Amino acid sequence: MGDTPRLAGHAVVVDGDTVKLGSETIRIHGIDAPEHSQSCARAGGGTWACGKVATGFMAKLVKGRQITCRPVERDRYDRLVAKCFAGKQDIGREMVRSGHAWAFIRYSDDYVDIEAFAKRERLGIWKAESEPAWAFRAKDWERATPVAPRENCPIKGNISTKGEKIYHPPSSPAYAKTRINLAKGERWFCNEQEAIAAGWRAARWK
Repeated sequence: MGDTPRLAGHAVVVDGDTVKLGSETIRIHGIDAPEHSQSCARAGGGTWACGKVATGFMAKLVKGRQITCRPVERDRYDRLVAKCFAGKQDIGREMVRSGHAWAFIRYSDDYVDIEAFAKRERLGIWKAESEPAWAFRAKDWERATPVAPRENCPIKGNISTKGEKIYHPPSSPAYAKTRINLAKGERWFCNEQEAIAAGWRAARWK
């Protein structure tokens, strides 16, 4: 995206692989972090809140630092995909190196080498065999679709008490408790691109 200028500023963390710089929602290139509501397996049994931990780790990486993002492309949801840096530190690489994200090899092989290190050292998500984020999202979508009023349209478009239009995909921690009131202008969406085009934004998690 040579015609798109680099972005810089202080970031607001959405989750373990997404931040906001100003009004721009940015998906970190080449990684897929656990969903905020996702749990991962522990060695020896049990689970841990890998999604919340990944979000928290991302927050520590960007806290109080100037973040610079180099655009790569727009994804199908019209989010900007970019390589982002905290100073000289590659944020995507650090998320994968520390075991807080998978290398998203469907779209990039940039972090395959450092993922091998995290896996070998059994860091984070590699403590035990865990379900990748993309598989977790697919299962959540399958579970939510039957209860949606339109087939394959389970995304909830909520309007907050402050009037903010916020959408919740099935992987959202607030999905189950979010109720849609059509009389208030709330609605269901079939995909995130549709929600964004209609003026809704993704929920943010801390």
